[in-house]
Amino acid sequence: MAGSQDYAADPRNENILIYLNGEFVPREKAMVSIFDAGWILGDGIWEGLRVHGGRLAFMKRHLDRLFMGARAIDLDIGMTKDQVRAALEDTLERNGMTGQEGVHVRLMITRGLKKTPNQDPRHTISPPTIAIVPEYKVMSPEVLKTGLTMFTSTFRCSRADMFDMRLNTHSRLNLIMALTQAIKAGADEALMLDDRGFVSSGNATNFFIVKDGAVMTSTGASCFNGITRANMIEICEIEGIPCVQRDFTLSHVYDADEAFATGSFGGLTPVRAVDGREFPHVMGPVSARLRAAYLEYAKTAE
Repeated sequence: MAGSQDYAADPRNENILIYLNGEFVPREKAMVSIFDAGWILGDGIWEGLRVHGGRLAFMKRHLDRLFMGARAIDLDIGMTKDQVRAALEDTLERNGMTGQEGVHVRLMITRGLKKTPNQDPRHTISPPTIAIVPEYKVMSPEVLKTGLTMFTSTFRCSRADMFDMRLNTHSRLNLIMALTQAIKAGADEALMLDDRGFVSSGNATNFFIVKDGAVMTSTGASCFNGITRANMIEICEIEGIPCVQRDFTLSHVYDADEAFATGSFGGLTPVRAVDGREFPHVMGPVSARLRAAYLEYAKTAE
Protein backbone atom coordinates (compact mmCIF):
# COMPACT_ATOMS: atom_id res chain seq x y z
CA MET A 1 0.00 0.00 0.00
CA ALA A 2 1.04 3.58 -0.61
CA GLY A 3 -0.39 6.98 0.26
CA SER A 4 -0.55 10.38 -1.40
CA GLN A 5 2.44 11.45 0.70
CA ASP A 6 4.69 8.53 -0.30
CA TYR A 7 7.97 9.69 -1.79
CA ALA A 8 11.13 8.36 -3.35
CA ALA A 9 14.01 8.35 -0.83
CA ASP A 10 16.89 10.72 -1.60
CA PRO A 11 20.20 10.53 0.34
CA ARG A 12 20.85 14.25 -0.24
CA ASN A 13 18.23 15.01 2.40
CA GLU A 14 20.54 13.78 5.16
CA ASN A 15 22.69 16.90 4.71
CA ILE A 16 20.08 19.61 4.36
CA LEU A 17 20.13 22.78 6.43
CA ILE A 18 16.86 23.66 8.12
CA TYR A 19 15.74 27.21 8.82
CA LEU A 20 14.84 27.53 12.49
CA ASN A 21 14.01 30.96 13.91
CA GLY A 22 16.40 32.80 11.62
CA GLU A 23 19.29 30.34 11.81
CA PHE A 24 20.29 27.39 9.64
CA VAL A 25 20.92 24.11 11.42
CA PRO A 26 21.54 20.53 10.30
CA ARG A 27 18.70 18.04 10.52
CA GLU A 28 19.90 16.44 13.77
CA LYS A 29 19.94 19.83 15.53
CA ALA A 30 16.56 21.04 14.31
CA MET A 31 14.75 20.78 17.63
CA VAL A 32 12.11 22.74 19.53
CA SER A 33 11.20 22.77 23.22
CA ILE A 34 8.56 20.49 24.73
CA PHE A 35 7.00 23.76 25.91
CA ASP A 36 6.39 24.87 22.32
CA ALA A 37 2.69 25.48 21.59
CA GLY A 38 2.94 23.32 18.50
CA TRP A 39 4.15 20.35 20.56
CA ILE A 40 1.69 20.89 23.40
CA LEU A 41 -1.43 21.74 21.42
CA GLY A 42 -0.88 21.62 17.67
CA ASP A 43 -1.24 25.41 17.87
CA GLY A 44 0.16 26.67 14.60
CA ILE A 45 -0.14 26.89 10.83
CA TRP A 46 1.87 25.53 7.93
CA GLU A 47 2.30 25.50 4.17
CA GLY A 48 3.70 22.92 1.78
CA LEU A 49 5.30 24.35 -1.36
CA ARG A 50 6.84 22.68 -4.37
CA VAL A 51 9.46 23.88 -6.83
CA HIS A 52 8.25 23.89 -10.44
CA GLY A 53 10.26 25.45 -13.24
CA GLY A 54 13.11 26.20 -10.85
CA ARG A 55 11.03 28.33 -8.46
CA LEU A 56 8.59 27.93 -5.62
CA ALA A 57 5.27 27.76 -7.42
CA PHE A 58 2.16 29.73 -6.46
CA MET A 59 4.08 31.63 -3.80
CA LYS A 60 1.56 34.49 -3.54
CA ARG A 61 -1.35 32.09 -3.06
CA HIS A 62 0.49 30.15 -0.36
CA LEU A 63 1.49 33.31 1.49
CA ASP A 64 -2.05 34.68 1.28
CA ARG A 65 -3.40 31.45 2.78
CA LEU A 66 -0.69 31.43 5.46
CA PHE A 67 -1.45 34.95 6.63
CA MET A 68 -5.21 34.38 6.42
CA GLY A 69 -4.81 31.39 8.72
CA ALA A 70 -2.58 33.36 11.08
CA ARG A 71 -5.17 36.10 11.38
CA ALA A 72 -7.93 33.56 11.95
CA ILE A 73 -6.15 31.98 14.92
CA ASP A 74 -4.82 35.36 16.13
CA LEU A 75 -1.17 34.47 15.60
CA ASP A 76 1.27 37.30 14.92
CA ILE A 77 3.91 35.77 12.68
CA GLY A 78 6.24 38.69 13.34
CA MET A 79 7.29 38.85 9.69
CA THR A 80 5.82 40.41 6.57
CA LYS A 81 4.92 38.37 3.52
CA ASP A 82 8.05 39.66 1.79
CA GLN A 83 10.18 38.57 4.76
CA VAL A 84 8.66 35.09 4.75
CA ARG A 85 9.23 34.87 1.00
CA ALA A 86 12.86 35.93 1.49
CA ALA A 87 13.35 33.28 4.22
CA LEU A 88 11.97 30.58 1.91
CA GLU A 89 14.20 31.63 -0.97
CA ASP A 90 17.23 31.97 1.31
CA THR A 91 16.64 28.43 2.59
CA LEU A 92 16.73 27.09 -0.96
CA GLU A 93 19.89 29.07 -1.71
CA ARG A 94 21.69 27.85 1.42
CA ASN A 95 20.95 24.28 0.36
CA GLY A 96 22.00 24.72 -3.25
CA MET A 97 18.42 24.08 -4.33
CA THR A 98 17.83 27.31 -6.23
CA GLY A 99 16.72 26.40 -9.73
CA GLN A 100 16.53 22.70 -8.88
CA GLU A 101 13.53 20.48 -9.58
CA GLY A 102 12.03 17.83 -7.32
CA VAL A 103 12.19 20.04 -4.23
CA HIS A 104 9.42 20.23 -1.64
CA VAL A 105 9.40 22.76 1.21
CA ARG A 106 7.46 22.61 4.45
CA LEU A 107 6.99 25.94 6.27
CA MET A 108 5.75 25.58 9.86
CA ILE A 109 4.87 28.34 12.31
CA THR A 110 3.68 27.78 15.88
CA ARG A 111 2.60 30.26 18.54
CA GLY A 112 5.91 29.78 20.35
CA LEU A 113 6.99 28.78 23.84
CA LYS A 114 4.52 28.52 26.72
CA LYS A 115 5.54 29.09 30.32
CA THR A 116 3.48 26.04 31.26
CA PRO A 117 1.71 23.31 29.30
CA ASN A 118 -1.81 24.66 28.90
CA GLN A 119 -4.23 25.95 26.31
CA ASP A 120 -4.22 29.68 27.15
CA PRO A 121 -2.41 31.72 24.45
CA ARG A 122 -1.76 34.44 27.03
CA HIS A 123 0.84 32.14 28.57
CA THR A 124 3.04 32.38 25.48
CA ILE A 125 6.46 33.78 26.42
CA SER A 126 8.34 33.90 23.11
CA PRO A 127 7.95 34.97 19.51
CA PRO A 128 6.50 32.36 17.13
CA THR A 129 8.60 29.32 16.27
CA ILE A 130 9.32 29.36 12.53
CA ALA A 131 10.82 26.38 10.73
CA ILE A 132 11.44 25.68 7.04
CA VAL A 133 12.33 22.17 5.91
CA PRO A 134 13.51 21.86 2.27
CA GLU A 135 13.86 18.37 0.85
CA TYR A 136 14.48 16.62 -2.42
CA LYS A 137 11.15 14.87 -2.49
CA VAL A 138 9.12 13.57 -5.40
CA MET A 139 6.10 11.31 -5.33
CA SER A 140 6.78 7.61 -5.53
CA PRO A 141 6.47 6.56 -9.20
CA GLU A 142 4.51 3.51 -8.07
CA VAL A 143 1.66 5.68 -6.78
CA LEU A 144 1.28 7.41 -10.14
CA LYS A 145 1.33 4.04 -11.88
CA THR A 146 -1.12 2.13 -9.70
CA GLY A 147 -3.26 4.94 -8.29
CA LEU A 148 -4.59 5.28 -4.76
CA THR A 149 -7.25 3.14 -3.14
CA MET A 150 -9.58 4.99 -0.78
CA PHE A 151 -11.95 3.93 1.97
CA THR A 152 -14.85 6.08 3.15
CA SER A 153 -14.18 6.94 6.77
CA THR A 154 -16.81 7.33 9.48
CA PHE A 155 -14.91 10.44 10.63
CA ARG A 156 -16.50 13.49 9.02
CA CYS A 157 -15.12 16.78 7.77
CA SER A 158 -16.43 19.55 9.98
CA ARG A 159 -18.41 22.66 9.14
CA ALA A 160 -16.63 26.00 9.27
CA ASP A 161 -18.59 26.97 12.39
CA MET A 162 -17.32 23.86 14.19
CA PHE A 163 -13.69 23.56 13.06
CA ASP A 164 -12.82 25.29 9.82
CA MET A 165 -11.11 22.77 7.54
CA ARG A 166 -10.00 25.66 5.33
CA LEU A 167 -7.45 26.75 7.95
CA ASN A 168 -4.13 25.03 7.35
CA THR A 169 -3.46 24.35 11.03
CA HIS A 170 -1.25 21.82 12.79
CA SER A 171 -4.32 20.28 14.44
CA ARG A 172 -4.80 17.14 12.32
CA LEU A 173 -5.81 14.36 14.70
CA ASN A 174 -9.26 13.82 13.17
CA LEU A 175 -7.62 13.42 9.76
CA ILE A 176 -5.01 11.02 11.13
CA MET A 177 -7.78 8.95 12.72
CA ALA A 178 -9.59 8.83 9.39
CA LEU A 179 -6.39 7.70 7.65
CA THR A 180 -5.72 5.07 10.31
CA GLN A 181 -9.22 3.72 9.82
CA ALA A 182 -8.66 3.51 6.05
CA ILE A 183 -5.32 1.75 6.49
CA LYS A 184 -6.91 -0.78 8.84
CA ALA A 185 -9.53 -1.41 6.14
CA GLY A 186 -6.77 -2.16 3.63
CA ALA A 187 -6.85 1.13 1.70
CA ASP A 188 -4.19 3.75 1.04
CA GLU A 189 -6.13 6.87 2.02
CA ALA A 190 -9.44 7.95 3.55
CA LEU A 191 -12.30 9.57 1.71
CA MET A 192 -14.25 11.84 4.05
CA LEU A 193 -17.84 13.06 3.94
CA ASP A 194 -19.20 16.30 5.34
CA ASP A 195 -21.67 16.50 8.22
CA ARG A 196 -24.60 16.01 5.80
CA GLY A 197 -23.16 12.91 4.14
CA PHE A 198 -21.90 14.51 0.94
CA VAL A 199 -18.38 13.81 -0.36
CA SER A 200 -15.91 16.38 0.98
CA SER A 201 -12.22 15.48 0.66
CA GLY A 202 -9.47 13.02 1.36
CA ASN A 203 -7.65 13.00 4.69
CA ALA A 204 -4.71 14.93 3.18
CA THR A 205 -5.88 15.93 -0.30
CA ASN A 206 -8.83 17.34 -2.17
CA PHE A 207 -10.95 14.92 -4.19
CA PHE A 208 -12.35 15.03 -7.74
CA ILE A 209 -14.32 12.65 -9.95
CA VAL A 210 -14.77 12.57 -13.72
CA LYS A 211 -17.94 11.42 -15.47
CA ASP A 212 -18.58 11.64 -19.22
CA GLY A 213 -15.66 14.04 -19.65
CA ALA A 214 -16.83 16.47 -16.94
CA VAL A 215 -15.06 17.10 -13.62
CA MET A 216 -16.85 17.36 -10.27
CA THR A 217 -15.64 18.32 -6.80
CA SER A 218 -17.25 19.40 -3.54
CA THR A 219 -18.62 22.86 -2.87
CA GLY A 220 -15.53 23.63 -0.79
CA ALA A 221 -17.56 24.45 2.31
CA SER A 222 -16.09 21.66 4.46
CA CYS A 223 -12.84 20.71 2.75
CA PHE A 224 -9.26 21.95 2.63
CA ASN A 225 -8.71 25.36 1.09
CA GLY A 226 -6.38 23.64 -1.35
CA ILE A 227 -4.12 25.75 -3.55
CA THR A 228 -3.90 22.87 -6.02
CA ARG A 229 -7.66 22.37 -5.85
CA ALA A 230 -8.23 25.99 -6.92
CA ASN A 231 -5.57 25.67 -9.59
CA MET A 232 -7.19 22.53 -10.98
CA ILE A 233 -10.52 24.31 -11.26
CA GLU A 234 -8.79 27.17 -13.11
CA ILE A 235 -7.04 24.74 -15.43
CA CYS A 236 -10.33 23.05 -16.28
CA GLU A 237 -11.63 26.43 -17.43
CA ILE A 238 -8.47 27.13 -19.43
CA GLU A 239 -8.62 23.69 -21.05
CA GLY A 240 -12.34 23.92 -21.77
CA ILE A 241 -13.16 20.96 -19.52
CA PRO A 242 -16.52 21.27 -17.73
CA CYS A 243 -16.01 21.48 -13.95
CA VAL A 244 -18.68 21.90 -11.30
CA GLN A 245 -18.46 22.42 -7.55
CA ARG A 246 -21.53 20.85 -5.96
CA ASP A 247 -22.84 18.43 -3.38
CA PHE A 248 -22.57 14.82 -4.53
CA THR A 249 -22.84 11.42 -2.88
CA LEU A 250 -20.91 8.18 -2.81
CA SER A 251 -23.26 6.87 -5.49
CA HIS A 252 -21.80 9.48 -7.86
CA VAL A 253 -18.30 8.39 -6.86
CA TYR A 254 -18.98 4.70 -7.50
CA ASP A 255 -20.40 5.56 -10.94
CA ALA A 256 -17.45 7.77 -12.00
CA ASP A 257 -15.15 7.07 -14.95
CA GLU A 258 -12.07 8.50 -13.21
CA ALA A 259 -11.11 9.98 -9.87
CA PHE A 260 -8.09 11.88 -8.62
CA ALA A 261 -6.72 13.65 -5.56
CA THR A 262 -4.92 17.00 -5.55
CA GLY A 263 -2.30 18.58 -3.29
CA SER A 264 0.87 20.64 -3.50
CA PHE A 265 3.10 17.61 -2.95
CA GLY A 266 1.75 15.32 -5.67
CA GLY A 267 -0.11 17.76 -7.89
CA LEU A 268 -2.68 15.37 -9.37
CA THR A 269 -2.63 11.79 -8.08
CA PRO A 270 -4.92 9.19 -9.70
CA VAL A 271 -7.36 7.19 -7.58
CA ARG A 272 -7.84 3.57 -8.63
CA ALA A 273 -10.74 2.57 -6.39
CA VAL A 274 -13.04 3.77 -3.61
CA ASP A 275 -14.59 1.29 -1.17
CA GLY A 276 -13.53 -1.59 -3.38
CA ARG A 277 -15.19 -0.16 -6.50
CA GLU A 278 -12.52 0.16 -9.19
CA PHE A 279 -12.82 2.86 -11.82
CA PRO A 280 -12.62 2.05 -15.54
CA HIS A 281 -9.39 4.10 -15.74
CA VAL A 282 -6.52 4.63 -13.29
CA MET A 283 -5.01 7.66 -15.02
CA GLY A 284 -7.83 8.29 -17.44
CA PRO A 285 -7.76 10.69 -20.40
CA VAL A 286 -9.14 13.67 -18.47
CA SER A 287 -6.87 13.08 -15.47
CA ALA A 288 -3.82 12.69 -17.70
CA ARG A 289 -4.66 15.87 -19.58
CA LEU A 290 -5.15 17.85 -16.38
CA ARG A 291 -1.96 16.53 -14.79
CA ALA A 292 0.10 17.54 -17.83
CA ALA A 293 -1.57 20.96 -17.97
CA TYR A 294 -1.00 21.50 -14.25
CA LEU A 295 2.73 20.76 -14.50
CA GLU A 296 3.05 23.38 -17.24
CA TYR A 297 0.82 25.88 -15.46
CA ALA A 298 2.86 25.58 -12.26
CA LYS A 299 6.04 26.73 -14.01
CA THR A 300 4.75 30.25 -14.66
CA ALA A 301 1.62 31.01 -12.61
CA GLU A 302 1.93 33.27 -9.56
